[in-house]
Amino acid sequence: MAIIGYARVSTKEQELELQIEKLTGYGCEKIFMEKQSGAKSDREELAKALDYLREGDKLVVYKLDRLARSTFDLHKIVKELHDRGIALVFIKEQIDFSSPPGKLMFTMLGAIAEFERDLIADRTAEGRERAKAQGEHMGRIGKPEKDIKKALKLYSERESNGLSVQDIVRMTNVPRSTLYAKVREQGLK
Repeated sequence: MAIIGYARVSTKEQELELQIEKLTGYGCEKIFMEKQSGAKSDREELAKALDYLREGDKLVVYKLDRLARSTFDLHKIVKELHDRGIALVFIKEQIDFSSPPGKLMFTMLGAIAEFERDLIADRTAEGRERAKAQGEHMGRIGKPEKDIKKALKLYSERESNGLSVQDIVRMTNVPRSTLYAKVREQGLK
Protein backbone atom coordinates (compact mmCIF):
# COMPACT_ATOMS: atom_id res chain seq x y z
CA MET A 1 0.00 0.00 0.00
CA ALA A 2 1.42 3.34 -1.09
CA ILE A 3 0.49 6.67 0.48
CA ILE A 4 0.44 9.29 -2.26
CA GLY A 5 -0.04 13.02 -1.77
CA TYR A 6 -1.54 15.67 -4.00
CA ALA A 7 -0.89 19.40 -3.45
CA ARG A 8 -2.21 22.31 -5.49
CA VAL A 9 -2.23 26.08 -5.35
CA SER A 10 -4.18 28.27 -7.75
CA THR A 11 -1.54 30.75 -8.84
CA LYS A 12 2.19 30.81 -9.52
CA GLU A 13 2.65 33.30 -6.65
CA GLN A 14 1.20 30.96 -4.03
CA GLU A 15 3.43 28.47 -2.27
CA LEU A 16 3.03 24.71 -1.77
CA GLU A 17 5.25 24.44 1.34
CA LEU A 18 2.49 24.14 3.98
CA GLN A 19 0.69 21.42 2.02
CA ILE A 20 3.94 19.53 1.34
CA GLU A 21 4.86 19.73 5.04
CA LYS A 22 1.47 18.33 6.10
CA LEU A 23 1.51 15.60 3.43
CA THR A 24 5.06 14.57 4.35
CA GLY A 25 4.06 14.54 8.03
CA TYR A 26 1.16 12.23 7.19
CA GLY A 27 3.62 9.78 5.62
CA CYS A 28 3.25 10.40 1.90
CA GLU A 29 5.94 8.60 -0.08
CA LYS A 30 5.36 10.57 -3.28
CA ILE A 31 3.66 13.94 -3.75
CA PHE A 32 2.21 15.25 -6.99
CA MET A 33 2.28 19.07 -7.02
CA GLU A 34 0.87 21.71 -9.31
CA LYS A 35 0.21 25.40 -9.58
CA GLN A 36 -3.04 25.40 -11.48
CA SER A 37 -6.47 26.90 -10.96
CA GLY A 38 -8.99 24.44 -9.54
CA ALA A 39 -11.49 25.76 -12.07
CA LYS A 40 -9.51 24.12 -14.86
CA SER A 41 -10.50 20.56 -15.62
CA ASP A 42 -7.14 19.66 -17.18
CA ARG A 43 -5.04 19.48 -14.02
CA GLU A 44 -2.12 17.45 -15.36
CA GLU A 45 -0.55 16.48 -12.03
CA LEU A 46 -3.90 15.37 -10.60
CA ALA A 47 -4.39 13.17 -13.65
CA LYS A 48 -0.89 11.72 -13.14
CA ALA A 49 -1.62 11.07 -9.45
CA LEU A 50 -4.91 9.33 -10.22
CA ASP A 51 -3.19 7.24 -12.89
CA TYR A 52 -0.33 6.34 -10.53
CA LEU A 53 -2.60 5.01 -7.76
CA ARG A 54 -3.31 1.27 -7.47
CA GLU A 55 -5.84 -0.76 -5.51
CA GLY A 56 -5.05 -0.59 -1.78
CA ASP A 57 -3.22 2.77 -2.09
CA LYS A 58 -4.24 5.93 -0.28
CA LEU A 59 -4.48 9.43 -1.80
CA VAL A 60 -3.91 12.17 0.77
CA VAL A 61 -4.82 15.82 0.18
CA TYR A 62 -4.29 18.62 2.67
CA LYS A 63 -7.66 20.35 2.14
CA LEU A 64 -10.84 19.32 0.36
CA ASP A 65 -10.85 22.37 -1.94
CA ARG A 66 -7.38 21.48 -3.24
CA LEU A 67 -8.78 18.39 -5.00
CA ALA A 68 -12.09 19.34 -6.61
CA ARG A 69 -13.71 22.22 -8.50
CA SER A 70 -17.23 21.52 -7.25
CA THR A 71 -19.24 19.07 -5.18
CA PHE A 72 -20.07 17.21 -8.39
CA ASP A 73 -16.37 17.02 -9.34
CA LEU A 74 -15.44 15.88 -5.83
CA HIS A 75 -18.07 13.15 -5.86
CA LYS A 76 -16.87 11.95 -9.28
CA ILE A 77 -13.25 11.69 -8.07
CA VAL A 78 -14.23 10.05 -4.77
CA LYS A 79 -16.43 7.52 -6.59
CA GLU A 80 -13.68 6.70 -9.09
CA LEU A 81 -11.19 6.12 -6.26
CA HIS A 82 -13.71 4.11 -4.24
CA ASP A 83 -14.51 1.90 -7.25
CA ARG A 84 -10.78 1.28 -7.76
CA GLY A 85 -10.26 0.35 -4.09
CA ILE A 86 -8.24 3.47 -3.28
CA ALA A 87 -8.70 5.30 0.02
CA LEU A 88 -8.92 9.10 0.13
CA VAL A 89 -7.98 11.28 3.09
CA PHE A 90 -8.31 15.02 3.69
CA ILE A 91 -5.97 16.08 6.49
CA LYS A 92 -7.44 19.45 7.51
CA GLU A 93 -11.08 18.28 7.50
CA GLN A 94 -10.06 14.94 9.10
CA ILE A 95 -12.07 12.95 6.55
CA ASP A 96 -11.00 9.43 5.68
CA PHE A 97 -13.36 8.01 3.06
CA SER A 98 -12.37 4.43 3.99
CA SER A 99 -13.75 4.82 7.54
CA PRO A 100 -17.47 4.47 8.46
CA PRO A 101 -17.87 8.26 9.00
CA GLY A 102 -16.05 8.83 5.69
CA LYS A 103 -18.43 6.44 3.91
CA LEU A 104 -21.36 8.39 5.35
CA MET A 105 -19.75 11.60 4.08
CA PHE A 106 -19.39 9.99 0.62
CA THR A 107 -23.12 9.20 0.58
CA MET A 108 -23.96 12.78 1.58
CA LEU A 109 -21.61 14.13 -1.09
CA GLY A 110 -23.43 12.04 -3.67
CA ALA A 111 -26.76 13.56 -2.63
CA ILE A 112 -25.28 17.07 -2.69
CA ALA A 113 -23.70 16.48 -6.12
CA GLU A 114 -27.02 15.27 -7.50
CA PHE A 115 -28.75 18.32 -6.01
CA GLU A 116 -26.08 20.57 -7.59
CA ARG A 117 -26.61 18.93 -11.02
CA ASP A 118 -30.39 19.42 -10.71
CA LEU A 119 -29.95 23.10 -9.80
CA ILE A 120 -27.67 23.66 -12.78
CA ALA A 121 -30.15 21.91 -15.11
CA ASP A 122 -33.02 24.01 -13.71
CA ARG A 123 -31.09 27.27 -14.12
CA THR A 124 -30.09 26.32 -17.65
CA ALA A 125 -33.69 25.51 -18.59
CA GLU A 126 -34.93 28.76 -17.03
CA GLY A 127 -32.29 30.74 -18.92
CA ARG A 128 -33.22 29.02 -22.18
CA GLU A 129 -36.94 29.78 -21.64
CA ARG A 130 -36.18 33.41 -20.76
CA ALA A 131 -34.04 33.79 -23.89
CA LYS A 132 -36.76 32.25 -26.08
CA ALA A 133 -39.39 34.56 -24.54
CA GLN A 134 -37.16 37.53 -25.41
CA GLY A 135 -36.92 36.31 -28.99
CA GLU A 136 -33.31 35.17 -28.85
CA HIS A 137 -32.31 32.37 -31.18
CA MET A 138 -31.49 29.09 -29.46
CA GLY A 139 -29.24 26.45 -31.00
CA ARG A 140 -27.16 26.52 -34.13
CA ILE A 141 -27.69 29.35 -36.55
CA GLY A 142 -28.75 28.00 -39.93
CA LYS A 143 -27.36 28.99 -43.27
CA PRO A 144 -28.86 32.08 -44.91
CA GLU A 145 -31.72 31.27 -47.27
CA LYS A 146 -29.82 32.76 -50.22
CA ASP A 147 -26.99 30.21 -49.72
CA ILE A 148 -29.48 27.35 -49.57
CA LYS A 149 -31.26 28.60 -52.71
CA LYS A 150 -27.92 28.81 -54.55
CA ALA A 151 -27.01 25.27 -53.41
CA LEU A 152 -30.40 23.93 -54.54
CA LYS A 153 -30.07 25.66 -57.92
CA LEU A 154 -26.59 24.18 -58.42
CA TYR A 155 -27.87 20.78 -57.30
CA SER A 156 -30.79 20.81 -59.74
CA GLU A 157 -28.42 21.84 -62.57
CA ARG A 158 -25.62 19.43 -61.61
CA GLU A 159 -25.99 17.33 -64.78
CA SER A 160 -25.35 20.36 -66.97
CA ASN A 161 -22.79 22.06 -64.73
CA GLY A 162 -20.91 18.84 -63.89
CA LEU A 163 -20.70 19.63 -60.15
CA SER A 164 -20.75 16.92 -57.51
CA VAL A 165 -22.56 17.33 -54.20
CA GLN A 166 -19.15 17.79 -52.55
CA ASP A 167 -18.37 20.62 -55.02
CA ILE A 168 -21.68 22.32 -54.20
CA VAL A 169 -21.07 21.98 -50.46
CA ARG A 170 -17.59 23.50 -50.84
CA MET A 171 -18.82 26.37 -53.02
CA THR A 172 -21.83 27.36 -50.88
CA ASN A 173 -20.73 26.25 -47.39
CA VAL A 174 -24.15 24.66 -46.98
CA PRO A 175 -23.68 21.41 -45.03
CA ARG A 176 -24.35 18.21 -46.96
CA SER A 177 -27.07 17.20 -44.45
CA THR A 178 -28.85 20.54 -44.92
CA LEU A 179 -28.62 20.27 -48.70
CA TYR A 180 -30.05 16.73 -48.73
CA ALA A 181 -32.83 17.72 -46.30
CA LYS A 182 -33.84 20.63 -48.57
CA VAL A 183 -33.59 18.40 -51.66
CA ARG A 184 -36.03 15.93 -50.03
CA GLU A 185 -38.29 18.80 -48.90
CA GLN A 186 -38.55 20.08 -52.46
CA GLY A 187 -38.82 16.65 -54.04
CA LEU A 188 -35.70 17.06 -56.18
CA LYS A 189 -33.78 14.06 -57.50
